[in-house]
Amino acid sequence: MFLVKIKNGVEFKVKPSQNLLEGAISSGINLPYGCRSGSCGACKTKILDGEVFHSDIMPGVLTDKDKEQGKYLICRAHAASDLIIEDSRFDERDEPDPQITPVRVEEINKLNHDVIQIYLKLPGVNSLDFYAGQYLEFILADGSRRAFSMASCPGDDLIELHIRLIEGGKFTNFIFSDMKEKSIHRIEAPLGSFYLRESDKPIIFIAGGTGFAPIKSIINDMLRKQNNRKIILYRGARTYADLYEDKAINEWIQSDLDISVENVLSDEKLENFKHGLVHQQVLMDERNIKDYQIYCCGSPGLVEAAYKDFVKNGLPDSEFYSDAFTFAPR
Repeated sequence: MFLVKIKNGVEFKVKPSQNLLEGAISSGINLPYGCRSGSCGACKTKILDGEVFHSDIMPGVLTDKDKEQGKYLICRAHAASDLIIEDSRFDERDEPDPQITPVRVEEINKLNHDVIQIYLKLPGVNSLDFYAGQYLEFILADGSRRAFSMASCPGDDLIELHIRLIEGGKFTNFIFSDMKEKSIHRIEAPLGSFYLRESDKPIIFIAGGTGFAPIKSIINDMLRKQNNRKIILYRGARTYADLYEDKAINEWIQSDLDISVENVLSDEKLENFKHGLVHQQVLMDERNIKDYQIYCCGSPGLVEAAYKDFVKNGLPDSEFYSDAFTFAPR
C-alpha cells in the first residue's frame, strides 16, 4: 500500500494493483474524472513528489508540456512510492456514497430509431440520492458492468436512462430485444464527478448522441433550483434522425432559463441546422472561449478532441468537465 497526499491535506491509500483514481474512490475521496480510460484528459493531475507509472493512454491526451510539468492521468497512473499530488479542481463536496440496490424496470419507450428511454424504480418508496449528471452501473449476472448516465433529477421517483443500441453490443442488444417491463436488475449508484460546479461564468453544454442524458439532468436541476446562469447547449449528431428529446428542449426555451440551443449535424446538411463537428462549431460561434465553463458529454473521441482544441484556444483546463462514454468490446 502507498500513501497519497493531496496538496490540500486530504490523503488516501492505494494498492499497487489500483490506479490512483480507484484508490481515491475506494477511500471516498472525490477527484475529477471523466472517461476512466485515458481518453479525455479530465483527470490530469500534477505529481509533486514520488514515482508513478502509466498504463496505456490515448495518444495526445498528455502534451509534451504536460509531461514536462509532471502531469499524469490519475485514471491510468499507478503509484510506485508514496505520493504528493496537486489537483486544482479538487472538490470537497460530500458526494453521496454509491450503493448496490435492486431496481425494477417500470417503463420502456423508444426515443428515436436507436435510442430507448428506460425508467427504473428502487424498492418501496426509496429514491436515489445523487448529483445531477452522475451515472449508474448495471451489474450483469456474470459480474460485468455497463455504465449509463442518469437523465433524471435528484428527487425524482424514477431513474431515467437513455440507451443507444450498439451494433454487436451484448448488453444493449439484450435491452432492446429481451428486457421486459417489471423485470428486476441490480445497479450501483451514484458514480462519477460530472456535475455542475459553482461559478458565475456562463455555461456551454456539448452533448454528443446519448451524452444528452446527464446534460438533461443538470439543466432540469438548474430549472428547479432557479439557477439563472446563461446556458448555451450544443447538440451534436450525425443526422437529423439521430436527434431526440425536442420536447424537453422546447420546454427549456419557453421556461425562465437563460438558454439557447444549437443543433449541429456532421453527416447531413439541412436548412436551419449547422453542419460539421459539434465542438468545432462551438469555436466558430464563441470567440472568447476562456470566459465559459464547458461541460462535454459523448464519445471519447469527441471529448478528447474538444478538450485539446478548447485548451489550445484559451480555455483554462480547470473549466472543462467531461463524461466520455466507452463501450464494451464486441
